[in-house]
Amino acid sequence: MDYIAVLLPSVVVGLIFWFAMKAIFNADKSERRAEARAQAEAAARAPEQNPVPENGQFPEQR
Repeated sequence: MDYIAVLLPSVVVGLIFWFAMKAIFNADKSERRAEARAQAEAAARAPEQNPVPENGQFPEQR
């Protein structure tokens, strides 16, 4: 019984740490997915918002 009383606090702290790290990694994974999705959408919209002129030169290059 003494062994349980000695090891239980370490096990509980270890479990809390494991759950916290799992939550952090899951949040990071979700954030990376959302960022990749936003960048893909921006890249898909970029040609529509900034079309290439017919002569191939932008006004700044003239």
